[in-house]
Amino acid sequence: MANTYSQIYLQFVFSVKYRQSLIPKIHKEELHKYITGLVHHRNSKLLAVHCMPDHAHIFVGFKPALSISDFVKEIKNESNEFINERKWSHHKFSWQEGYGVFSYSQSHINAVVKYIKNQHHKKCTFQEEYCDFLEKFEIPFEDRYLFEFFDGS
Repeated sequence: MANTYSQIYLQFVFSVKYRQSLIPKIHKEELHKYITGLVHHRNSKLLAVHCMPDHAHIFVGFKPALSISDFVKEIKNESNEFINERKWSHHKFSWQEGYGVFSYSQSHINAVVKYIKNQHHKKCTFQEEYCDFLEKFEIPFEDRYLFEFFDGS
């Protein structure tokens, strides 16, 4: 077969290191535009992006030629640099290591986009939301390995 055809929809979820609220609301749209450019630069289609003060959701139409781990690593690294260059925080900004990635069928696209765009209406913490994702997708996990928390030292 001469061509490759695919239909891969992935939602990436990752948090700010130590779960700190370091993404200022006034800069959220600028960050969304920057992440959109990063996704498009990797020949993927951005379906939705929403950054909360302490975490981000990115939903993409993904190309099979890409490595999932390289894709998210590059998005996180380049957006780290973008945020730090602009000095949006008094602290050095960094995403926490690791991420969640969840796959969906085409019939779920509208529901996932709606969910991501309505993040600001969520009534639970990011940690609760993330654990709900892991449970919904039946991904085994141990609480102690999910998040790094700042210990003050």
